[in-house]
Amino acid sequence: MKGFPEYSINVNGRLLHLSEPQVMGILNVTPDSFYAGSRKQTEYEIARRADQIISEGGTIIDVGAFSTRPGAAQVTVAEEIERMRRALRVVRSLQPDAVISVDTFRPVVAEMAVGEFGAGIINDVSEGNINGAFGGAHPANPHVQGMAEDGACRTNPNVEERLETEEYPVMFRTVARLGVAYILMSVKPDIISMMKAFAKEVQQLRDLGAKDIILDPGFGFGKTLSQNYRLLANIGKLRVFELPLLVGVSRKSMISTLLETTAEEALNGTTVVNTIAMLGCGANILRVHDVKECVQAVKIVKETLRYV
Repeated sequence: MKGFPEYSINVNGRLLHLSEPQVMGILNVTPDSFYAGSRKQTEYEIARRADQIISEGGTIIDVGAFSTRPGAAQVTVAEEIERMRRALRVVRSLQPDAVISVDTFRPVVAEMAVGEFGAGIINDVSEGNINGAFGGAHPANPHVQGMAEDGACRTNPNVEERLETEEYPVMFRTVARLGVAYILMSVKPDIISMMKAFAKEVQQLRDLGAKDIILDPGFGFGKTLSQNYRLLANIGKLRVFELPLLVGVSRKSMISTLLETTAEEALNGTTVVNTIAMLGCGANILRVHDVKECVQAVKIVKETLRYV
């Protein structure tokens, strides 16, 4: 698409082209996601949602089994794995060729999803989880200790020396060893601190051999209302990294709070913000609850840019 960088990522040996925005459909297998309409728990509900995402034009199915909304109940590693495994079994059986993204901050869940179901993207909302974000997967946690410690890909000849002086997040080592695409989401509140952190984290991932890195500025995570919109206005600065950008604002409080409405009534606002993200920074992936409406927005933006 005119105005969009020519990015592509390798997903299970196939190239997914991002030169025009791709729509990632959300499939939550949790009982307490902030948007009630996204909660799918029975196998029938999961199946219908997976089929809906693809039939409405989505190209990526993002499966989440742990709600990270404020105040959400903690979920054990075993419970997250059980939920994720059940969902992925249904999705993979119905949509065997679909690009599957797994929304998790736990390396052990990522390992299972890739090894058992061929998930091609790990969507990590903890910025590498170096500090045990979301309360349950610090590298010292016995559930994840040792994951990818010995098998991490190391293509940079200086990485052994750097590993002696720097703590590389376990999730970084895991995705590098698995060879899957990785969504690195920022919890930083402003564009400057975000760029500084991304610079270090992207280098760490590359040191370990990770190749397909996608940046997510993390709207709604660790940011006030004004910080979210300041970030939206300046998101184009992230293009300096020459990496694909994912924007996930679907029905979030940055929209419903500003418009004095609810998540259930925030579809129109979501479409507006997604359009700004496409035109303002050339967002490559849009993570949404409402796939059809987002696909329509992409189509309108695409047609408009033909004449610019």
